[in-house]
Amino acid sequence: MTQPSTSRRSLLTAALAAPAVAVAGPLLTAAPAAADPVDGCQVVVDWTAIAVDPAVVNEPGAPAEARVIRLAGTEFLQLRGTVTCAFTADGRLGTLPATIRPPKLTRGVCPRNNSLGINAIRIEANTAGAVNVYGPQATNKVTWIQLDNFSSVMR
Repeated sequence: MTQPSTSRRSLLTAALAAPAVAVAGPLLTAAPAAADPVDGCQVVVDWTAIAVDPAVVNEPGAPAEARVIRLAGTEFLQLRGTVTCAFTADGRLGTLPATIRPPKLTRGVCPRNNSLGINAIRIEANTAGAVNVYGPQATNKVTWIQLDNFSSVMR
C-alpha cells in the first residue's frame, strides 16, 4: 500500500502563509511612521560645488557637487558629477564647501574607467572637508570618476 505524501510546494506555501497571517493584523492597524518633510527626505544643505584639485577637471554639464540630506533622522553626504583626472596613486580630488564638513571620516565607492578589470574606486571625505581618492596605481591609471552614486552616513 502506498503512503500519502505532501508535495514540497504545499509545504512551502503553508510555511510562508503562517508568518504572514500572524503579522498581518498588527501591520494593517498600525499608524504610519512620521516622515521628514518633502516626501520623507529633507535637504539640509543643497547642491554646492566641490573645489576640485588643480589636477582634476569637471566634466561640462556635470560638475562635482555635494549636498547633505536627512532621511528618517539620519544625515547623508551625497556627491554627484563626473571628473576627469590622471591619478596613478592615492590623491586629492577636491575640498568640500565650508557648509559641508562631515563630523567623522566618511567613505564610499564610485565608478571609474575600467582598467584591468577594476572599475570602482574608494572615495573618502574627512572632517577637514578633503575629498580623497584611494586605489589608483601607476600600472592602473584612473582617468575619470563618476561621483553620482556616492551616499554615505554623516550622523
